[in-house]
Amino acid sequence: MNLKFIGLSILMLASALAAPAENTSYRYRVQLKDKSQTTYSLDRPQEFLSARSIERRNRQGLKIDSTDLPVCAAYIRQLESQGGKFISASKWNNTVLMQTNSEQTAQRFLINPFVESVRKVWTSPDSVPPRPADRKKEVDNKWNEQEDIYGVAADQIRMHRGDSIHKAGFRGKGIEIAVIDAGFYNVDAMKIFRHAHILGTKDFVNPQSDIYAEHNHGMKVFSCLAADAPHVMTGTAPEAGFWLLRSEDNDSEQLAEEDNWAAAVEFADSVGADIVNTSLGYFSFNDATDNYTYRELDGHTSLMSASASMAAKKGMLVVCSAGNSGASTWKKITPPADAENILTVGAIDAMGLNAPFSSVGNTTDGRVKPDVMAIGMHTAVVGTNGGTAYANGTSFAAPVFCGLAACLWQACPWLNVFELIDIIHKASDRYAYPDNIYGYGVTDIWKAFQLARKLKEENGK
Repeated sequence: MNLKFIGLSILMLASALAAPAENTSYRYRVQLKDKSQTTYSLDRPQEFLSARSIERRNRQGLKIDSTDLPVCAAYIRQLESQGGKFISASKWNNTVLMQTNSEQTAQRFLINPFVESVRKVWTSPDSVPPRPADRKKEVDNKWNEQEDIYGVAADQIRMHRGDSIHKAGFRGKGIEIAVIDAGFYNVDAMKIFRHAHILGTKDFVNPQSDIYAEHNHGMKVFSCLAADAPHVMTGTAPEAGFWLLRSEDNDSEQLAEEDNWAAAVEFADSVGADIVNTSLGYFSFNDATDNYTYRELDGHTSLMSASASMAAKKGMLVVCSAGNSGASTWKKITPPADAENILTVGAIDAMGLNAPFSSVGNTTDGRVKPDVMAIGMHTAVVGTNGGTAYANGTSFAAPVFCGLAACLWQACPWLNVFELIDIIHKASDRYAYPDNIYGYGVTDIWKAFQLARKLKEENGK
C-alpha cells in the first residue's frame, strides 16, 4: 500500500481505498441452466468437433452427448446486450466468462431465466509488466554434447525404461499432445526445438499476445516432451505433434484462470488432441475467500478438476502435476490433480526418493493420488538461453511421464483411455501397495507395453 499521502484524513483515506480504480474491469463466471436454444445438433457433430475428435470417440466407443454441444449463442447475445463482453465459454460445464466495467452489470445477468448463478472470478490487476521487446537476443543456442544419446535427459527416460519403447520405434509419432501452461518463451528462437512438430498455438488469457513472449515455464515443460537434439537433450515424445496453449495468467492468481483452462482443454478436445499435459494447479488465490479446502479435493468442486474429469469421457488422457506443496502447510495435491480418471504425477529424484516438495494425496473420496512418480528434482530442461539446464518441480515430472504415456499409446492404439491408465498403474512398482506419497510408484513403460499386448490377445482386439 502507498502511504505517501499520510496527511489525508481517515475519512478521505477510507473513501479512496473503497473506491474502485477508474478503469477497473471484472469477469464473471455465469452458470447457465440449459442449452435449449442451441442451433447445433448431436446428429451433426462435424459442425463443432473436428474429424479427428469424432474419430477418437468412435475408436473408444464413446458417445457424443449434450455436453459436447456448444453453449447457446442466443444466451451469450443476451448477456452482451446487458453490458457484458464475452471472453470464453465452457460447453462441458455450461458456463460463460463475461467481462464488465461495473459490478452492477452482474446483477442484470441474474434476471435472465436461463442463468443459474453468477460468480466474480477476476478483477483487473493494477498493472501488467511489459514484455521484453528484444527477447530473442537472450538465446545463444549453445550447449555441450554428452556421451549418452539422450544427453542430459538420460536418467529421466531410462528410469522408466523409456529407452526400450523408443528403440522399438515408438517416439510419439501420430499422437497429438496439448500443453496447457503459462507461456512458451522463445520456443520459436531455440534450435533445440527445430524438429518439434508444433500444430498450432492459442492464448486463452490474452488472444492478442505473443505466446512466445510470455512466461518461460511452459517452454521448460515443453522441452521435457519435445526436445530433439541427440547427445544434448531428447524429450520423451520427440515425434509427437503439439498444441501450445496458454491459460495461466502469471500477472495475478484468480479463479478466472480455471475458466481459461476449461476453454483450453475443450479446444484441445475439439481439434482432436489425444493427450493433455498441464503443469498448473491452484488452491489459493489473490482473494482468500476463493481458496480451496481439503474437503473440496473431490475431483468436481474445482472447475478445472471437473473439466479434467470430463476429458477422460471424451477419450483424452490428462497428465497433471501433483503440485509443489508437500513441504508447506497445505501439503496436499492441488486441483486439477484431484480429478477422476487422469494421471497425477509426483516428483522423485534420480535415486527414486520422493522430493520433499511433492504434494501428497489422497483425494477426499479416497482415490489414490498421486498416480505415479517421475523425476522432478534436477530434471533436465531447456534453459532460457536455448541450452540445457536443470529445474525442480512436479511441473517437470508430469511432462517427462506424459511423453512416455504418449509413446505407449502410439504402440498400443487399441487401448481406450481407461485401459491405458489401468495398465500404467499395474506396471508401476508399488501397484500392490499404493500410498498417498508415491501413489502406484515408478512405472516401467516397457512392462506396460507387454501388459497391453497381453490384454489385446485376451480380448481379441
